[in-house]
Amino acid sequence: MNGIKKTVLHDRHIALGGMMVEFAGYNMPLYYTNIAAEHHAIRERVGMFDVSHMGEIRVSGPDATKFVNHLCTNDFSSLPAGRLNYTLFCYENGGCVDDSMVYKMSEDEYFLVVNASNVNKDFDWICSNKGEFDVEIENQSDFYGQIALQGPQAEEMFQQMVQEDLSKIPFLGFSKLIVFGRETISSRSGYTGEDGFEIYAENALIEEIWDHLVKMVVVPCGLGCRDTLRFEAALPLYGHEIDSTISPLEAGLGFAVKLDKVDFIGKDALVSQKQNGLPRKMVGIELIEKNIPRQGYVVYSQNEQEIGIITTGYLSPSSGLPIANALIMPEFSKMGTQVFVQIRKKMIPAKIRDRKFIQKKYKKGE
Repeated sequence: MNGIKKTVLHDRHIALGGMMVEFAGYNMPLYYTNIAAEHHAIRERVGMFDVSHMGEIRVSGPDATKFVNHLCTNDFSSLPAGRLNYTLFCYENGGCVDDSMVYKMSEDEYFLVVNASNVNKDFDWICSNKGEFDVEIENQSDFYGQIALQGPQAEEMFQQMVQEDLSKIPFLGFSKLIVFGRETISSRSGYTGEDGFEIYAENALIEEIWDHLVKMVVVPCGLGCRDTLRFEAALPLYGHEIDSTISPLEAGLGFAVKLDKVDFIGKDALVSQKQNGLPRKMVGIELIEKNIPRQGYVVYSQNEQEIGIITTGYLSPSSGLPIANALIMPEFSKMGTQVFVQIRKKMIPAKIRDRKFIQKKYKKGE
């Protein structure tokens, strides 16, 4: 365990019997009871995750909006303050530095939430692209802890802890809510496909919030079901559906890539991909025989040509189906196309399908 970091809630995970593993340099709970039980708790009721290992980077100054637009594939110029949006950071060749949820505090201030495994890399990359922009960049990851409260009963549970009417916070909206007399940044989005809230606060307050939610019998959940939940909701994970060699367009994230923007890092490469055709495409795969497709398994065509690779795969806890994401040659991506997945020494028949593995239940209003 030497050199492995701990979140502010580490001792609580141990006390709750968490099965601890190393993840992104942190000692984190994989599960407390079992992955399937925690998965179903969030799909059916409510659960919570310690995501204090995530990174938070603040960008502020007169050029904040221009700078964030230069960094990001999405467009934040017309986004109102009090809203957040999903985006990606790209290298000049179109590969992904990372993905991020970007909070617009004001025209002059943004709060960027990045993946735990990429915090230092992202901060260095952002600083290296500052150029002549009049901004200040602060890595505030050590200050903030974060709890993700997710599931159909998330609003009901969190409402008992705050005065503000949570039904007024829209999907992809946030507010500076007061909890136990201190300020949080609380947003409504989630990484599960369910309604829910992300609560950012100083470490001492995060401890109090976690303890209170435990007393309210909110189910603590580990990273195991966080992965199965996000996978079913077709949400990407860095190192799986995106990385430095995979572009957002190949990953099926074109909704977050605004090619009509004047400029952003990697735009030329992505425009070229759009015009010349994608070399690969992210698809859903369903095995026809019962087995489990896993990351790294190779996908073959009917004539035994290697056409791609599984990026994430599971026996879905929600549907019981053996399903996966796969990055494959686009000419084999038509729905219903028969393919094969090599699992150990066997070729398992499968078919191309959509990636709508579940119906998302975000609170998007009327």
